[in-house]
Amino acid sequence: MDTMMSLRLFCTVSELKSFTAAADRLGISPAMASKHVMQLENRLGTRLLNRTSRHVSLTETGCLYFNQAKQLLEGLDEVEAAIGNATVAPCGILKLSAPVCAASICFVSRLAEYNRRYPDVCLDVDLSGRMVNLVDEGFDLALRATSPDRLDLGLVARPLADIEFHLMASPEYLERAGRPRGVADLNGHALLRFSGVNLSDIMALKGANGQYKVTFRTVMLSENKTILQLAALRGMGLVFLPKWMTEQDIAAGRLETVLPDAIRFSNTLYAVYPSRKYLSAKVRTFIDFMTTSLQGLG
Repeated sequence: MDTMMSLRLFCTVSELKSFTAAADRLGISPAMASKHVMQLENRLGTRLLNRTSRHVSLTETGCLYFNQAKQLLEGLDEVEAAIGNATVAPCGILKLSAPVCAASICFVSRLAEYNRRYPDVCLDVDLSGRMVNLVDEGFDLALRATSPDRLDLGLVARPLADIEFHLMASPEYLERAGRPRGVADLNGHALLRFSGVNLSDIMALKGANGQYKVTFRTVMLSENKTILQLAALRGMGLVFLPKWMTEQDIAAGRLETVLPDAIRFSNTLYAVYPSRKYLSAKVRTFIDFMTTSLQGLG
């Protein structure tokens, strides 16, 4: 049997979780599809897929093999396209890790536009907020808002946009606790603090007349920005959030930006991916699209 065909068949079955669907996509019979995978398993001396009458899933070994085989096939497609001066159409599953704050209308509208341009790409988006291992877990790329020194060594990091964070609160909270007129007025205010960065209750904030040391009163800690946003909407305290995550709440008056001309900080949003000479068409087009689409996001 053709080994490359067996690899393609195995990867397609793994993505679609179905021998029948994979066989249909590649134009062969389900029985032949099963033979291709069995040939791989016999050659490797290990089971790659768990099969039941209704379900197909990767074994632990199969998961490792799939991640490597997928990269190999995508790289081969790109090399062949380069030699033949052809363009590979983006297709398949794009496994993406993104910050929790990506679950917003503003960001999803970008995903929708990418989908309209490249309808054959299925977006598999992880918003768990954890730092995934791109290679071991089979992710194509991750979007990470951070500083360069916090990025993993051995990975390629391409800057996409600068994301500004603003201090926000609900009108209810500000009416109850008082609207700060200057940075010094922030002392003692309740803070909903993101625990994913090295910040404490005491922060050095730059005001109109220099830098101030402000002592907040933390009332909630979380690595999930969404729960911090919801807590702010319920009047629990001040919170630092990206404006693109909260633009609808701001427009509707549910949140207000506090001291917008005096307090703000930013992180760069990077597209992070394993170092590979040839990027698959789906990864390359997604990064290029986001680089343009996210400019001026704020």
